Amino acid sequence: MKTSPVTAQDLQRSVIAVPPLARRDDLSLNAEANKALLGHLEAGGVRNVMYGGNANFYNVAVSEYARIVDMLAGMAGEDTWILPSVGPDYGKMMDQAAILRSRAFPTAMLLPMSFPYTDAGLAEGVRRFTDALGKPAVVYLKSADYLAPATAARLIEEGRIVAFKYAVVRDDPSRDAYLSSLLQAVDARWIVSGIGERPAIVHYRGFGLKSFTSGSVCVAPRGSMRLLHLLRDGRYEEAEAVREKYLPLEDCRDGISPIRVLHDAVTLSGVADMGPMLPLLTGLSSAERERVAPAARALAAWDREAAAA
Repeated sequence: MKTSPVTAQDLQRSVIAVPPLARRDDLSLNAEANKALLGHLEAGGVRNVMYGGNANFYNVAVSEYARIVDMLAGMAGEDTWILPSVGPDYGKMMDQAAILRSRAFPTAMLLPMSFPYTDAGLAEGVRRFTDALGKPAVVYLKSADYLAPATAARLIEEGRIVAFKYAVVRDDPSRDAYLSSLLQAVDARWIVSGIGERPAIVHYRGFGLKSFTSGSVCVAPRGSMRLLHLLRDGRYEEAEAVREKYLPLEDCRDGISPIRVLHDAVTLSGVADMGPMLPLLTGLSSAERERVAPAARALAAWDREAAAA
């Protein structure tokens, strides 16, 4: 596992995968399936892997946390960056900081809080968490105006931030007042596009964000990495053609549930059996699986064909 301090170059070298976490029927960790998924990502060129919302870290018990992060660290290749998540509440993140401090992870991501919080209170939580961890953190921005731009800038100046994962969904991602205001306060290298392939081109071309996270990369890693490389080369028409391959599965995720669809799509595509979801979430219904399966399998088949070609 990569343990050196995270730089902007680290963030830009690879798509940042955000995979689900596999469990057995009794909800215990399925090490074999998790290793198969991580190996699938690494074989496709992915070297940055973030375990957060899609892995249902919101509902992970602190008593299980050490087992999870140790399992993931032990599976990763020498050059693969594993980024675990913490929180979202203050008590949980501080308990998890104590666990992570004794381990070699270079950073961790603070899951977004929905209620209750204030801007000043959130900033103080980031400060206390990074002090307890002894390292800077990734902060997940999932709702409009979650953190004031001036506050974000101060946290960067204090050396407490690796990056902000920006995942505020817009009907038109090219029109985003919050992202624009953030970029007036902080350099674009501090912000990662955090909503998958759908807005990746607009975020790259229109706002200057040089890296993006993806869930669907778990089904089709080579295509997602090709999209990143095409953006880097300024080949936007080719990038758009790649992006379109991901939209059927992304439409299912947006129409049903981003987390639940991805979890079962990895299974349905044949990558690895993710098993049941940890409560308080559930897997897809039979009707939902019938809708998702063709999109997941088509995307996986396209990725295999592209690799062969």
